[in-house]
Amino acid sequence: MQQKKSLICELGFPPPVKMRSLRLTDGGGGGKGDSQVHDVSAMEEEETSPPPLQAEHRKGRSAVTEPAPSSSSSVSKLVDPALEPYFKPLDYVTTLACIHEQLELASQEEKSPLYLEQSFVFRGLSEMKLVRRSLRSARQFAVTVHEKLVYAAWLRHEKRDEDLNDGSSTYCSGRRLECLDSAMAPGFAPHLPSDPCSCHSSTTDLSSSIPGSAPVSSSVSNDISFHIDGDIVHCNRQKMAALSIPFFAMLNGGFSESQIADIEFSENGITAVAMRAIDRFSKTGRLGHLSPDMLLEILSFSNRFCCEKLKDACDEGLTALVRNAQDVATFLDYGLEESAQALVAYCLKVFLRELPNSLWSMPHITNMLCAPEGRAKFEAVGHSSFALYSLLSQVSLEGDNKSALTVAFLEGQRDYATSHRQKALAMHQLGCIMLAKEQYVEAQSLFEAAAKEGHVYSSAGVLRAKHKQGLKATSYEEASRIISDYLLTPAGWMFQERSLYCDRNKKIVDLNKATELDPTLIYPYQYRAAALMDEQKVQAAVNEINRILGFKVTPDCLELRAYFCLALQEYEGAIRDVRALLTLNPKYMMFGGRVGAWQLLRLLSQHVEQWTKADCWMQLYDRWSSVDDIGSLAVVHQMLESDPGKGLLFFRQSLLLLRLNCPKAAMRSLRLAREHASSEYERLVYEGWILYDSGHREEALQKAEESICIHRSFEAFFLKAYALADTSLDPASSDKVVELLEEALKCPSDGLRKGQALNNLGSVYVDCGKFELAADCYVSALKIRHTRAHQGLARVYALQGDRKSAHEEMTRLIEKARNNASAYEKRSEYCEREMTMVDLSMVTQLDPLRTYPYRYRAAVLMDAHKEREAIMELSKAIAFKADLQLLHLRAAFHECNEDFVGARRDCRAALSMDPSHLETLELHSRVHNQEP
Repeated sequence: MQQKKSLICELGFPPPVKMRSLRLTDGGGGGKGDSQVHDVSAMEEEETSPPPLQAEHRKGRSAVTEPAPSSSSSVSKLVDPALEPYFKPLDYVTTLACIHEQLELASQEEKSPLYLEQSFVFRGLSEMKLVRRSLRSARQFAVTVHEKLVYAAWLRHEKRDEDLNDGSSTYCSGRRLECLDSAMAPGFAPHLPSDPCSCHSSTTDLSSSIPGSAPVSSSVSNDISFHIDGDIVHCNRQKMAALSIPFFAMLNGGFSESQIADIEFSENGITAVAMRAIDRFSKTGRLGHLSPDMLLEILSFSNRFCCEKLKDACDEGLTALVRNAQDVATFLDYGLEESAQALVAYCLKVFLRELPNSLWSMPHITNMLCAPEGRAKFEAVGHSSFALYSLLSQVSLEGDNKSALTVAFLEGQRDYATSHRQKALAMHQLGCIMLAKEQYVEAQSLFEAAAKEGHVYSSAGVLRAKHKQGLKATSYEEASRIISDYLLTPAGWMFQERSLYCDRNKKIVDLNKATELDPTLIYPYQYRAAALMDEQKVQAAVNEINRILGFKVTPDCLELRAYFCLALQEYEGAIRDVRALLTLNPKYMMFGGRVGAWQLLRLLSQHVEQWTKADCWMQLYDRWSSVDDIGSLAVVHQMLESDPGKGLLFFRQSLLLLRLNCPKAAMRSLRLAREHASSEYERLVYEGWILYDSGHREEALQKAEESICIHRSFEAFFLKAYALADTSLDPASSDKVVELLEEALKCPSDGLRKGQALNNLGSVYVDCGKFELAADCYVSALKIRHTRAHQGLARVYALQGDRKSAHEEMTRLIEKARNNASAYEKRSEYCEREMTMVDLSMVTQLDPLRTYPYRYRAAVLMDAHKEREAIMELSKAIAFKADLQLLHLRAAFHECNEDFVGARRDCRAALSMDPSHLETLELHSRVHNQEP
């Protein structure tokens, strides 16, 4: 055991009885620009700890000698929680309702920027699916080629990790709204279908006629001649005059050229060869195949003589030559100089298509977009906008949020902002960057400007900036004033913010209030856990951080719990959390960026018993059966170390990450599963799941069918059954789903997956009213330790009228499951009302993001004619959880109270989330014209 006792000292920690103090810093992953959760604070200089991962064996000093107590910062001194660089209105419901009302009144052409602003609200709520819905609507209602291009690129960027991309920047998903080539088509198409685009089958014909101009016969007599540097170009006077008003005036007006047939034209910057091409265009409406230099020469000429159709033809001809970054460098300046709108659009398309790499790989266009002079040039050709700079700002913020590039894009966003919401976002984001760059005076000014635009959350930035300037007392007083100003509608972040400027006792009070108002805020849990560590209450600290990890898994909280486990010498627990952390972010850096998480894992692994492959499978079964998703994730991570090329393990990893509500990490694991698939049919299955999780059900079904044609496998049948059940509303499809699941069960697989198939099969039987068959499936699933089958079996009992057995079955699940909030919720359906309320109270305690308990309690209050309390119960959850059902129910309650203004507001906010929700549409129709 001596080896275990020395491990904490190896890591730079003191023994667990009197722990050396830590300084906890910002959470986040590894990689450029990330800050980590904790950093071992420096001891006094004479007691500087050895470098991490190097055990100290100094002569005459034991590795387990207890260090002297530190007089530096304590474990509770967390770095302030980061300000979120998003648009976060104090009352997002009212803001969404206002935008929805504006959309109702707006013309078709005015809707696109409103949908963009709607996406800002959803991004601040971390509702990424709703962000994409809004961006798709913005793209659908975009008017100009520029707008369509920006929104298509934005959608492409948002889904860059989800498409079946082979790594090529020219890859197209095949969906029209996301296709940059489809965005280049002129014209307003508000009812643009979501059908697959045809960009792969289309070709560009440089000799095609200009849209709207029919070809003209080339057998036209020539009656004038242009003399150019000794050469003669024969033309038709009327055809040339038709090119533009200046030409018409010159050839048919009062100028001398109208009276002569031979015209000297050498001083007009055009060669004879180019003039012949112009003559051909005047007669046929086509330029034909010309060299790039020739097209540029004619483009310049058409600008000087205002030949718009000729200019358009040159512009279109040049666009076909823009394919890559080198082409952009060649043609962009010409396009801007000659106001060639289409040419600039194609250059911008290549730039946006290759985001984020193009920010650095195409410095010429990046620098022009950053400089005021360059912005003016883009604006002159209609290719500069608030939407463009918002997209570029977001991409740059995701990379290096302190770079000059990010600042320049944010300044562009600010300069193009027009509405109050746009200005508030631009000022707030720029303020966040200035705060990070320690330019506190500038940051304060920007935050104040954003607050004046109605963005109350920016007031937190004002307080931070003043605090950094040494005005801590002022920050506390102003934070108290903000709370007082919004006493009827306080937000959790207000109390969290005030806690940063007061002493420990007041701080805990404020943080408890912050958690009460918004239990999703991470910092209060971290601080309380750290404070408990200060008091040597290690197990209590673990329990506190477990509260947040029970429903919101983040790398910084996992790192914090790993440290607590080390303090308790629970090295297995520390390894579990480090492995889970590495699954979320393989490049995560711990201890203030000093130690890679993988390095700590390597050292910790030397101090625990090593598992064989068989041991890993046994451990996975145990954790999977106990619904310990983080533990299961850690085991899969260990299995991948010894078998890194196994796609099936990455697939299991993705399933666990989805359960933990980590969709981005889950998609990354799915892509790794596809990359490491051992066969074509296996690869097709993973592609199908990628498509399914991206919302493309029909395409997922097709992939499953392709896989089955190659090889009849469990996963292919399971995917097809799952996608079919979710795609088709036809009751007859249930028989097909049953058939597919039965075929899946005939194929080789392990018990974990077969248990899931049996559980799903039981669910289908229940929906069909075949309770005996359903019960058989659930019992079979339980025999192979699929613990969640208890819930299905309880449902069967309840439907058969045996609520007592249903309650007992759910109790068994609660006893077995590590994560059991959903089990308490389901058991509440089989209790008497008093016990139901107890179970639902436990659900809210374990996972406050589950909305059913709030809706049930509100309904009970309404039944008791406590309308005000019922609405307050719903409002508690709505404050931190954007949920359609909550908003619909509160709107219905408002209608019952004849509060039609409140009902309309909630209906509009709900319809912002799902414009086709029938019940809300009906309710909105009823209350729309009601008088207040």
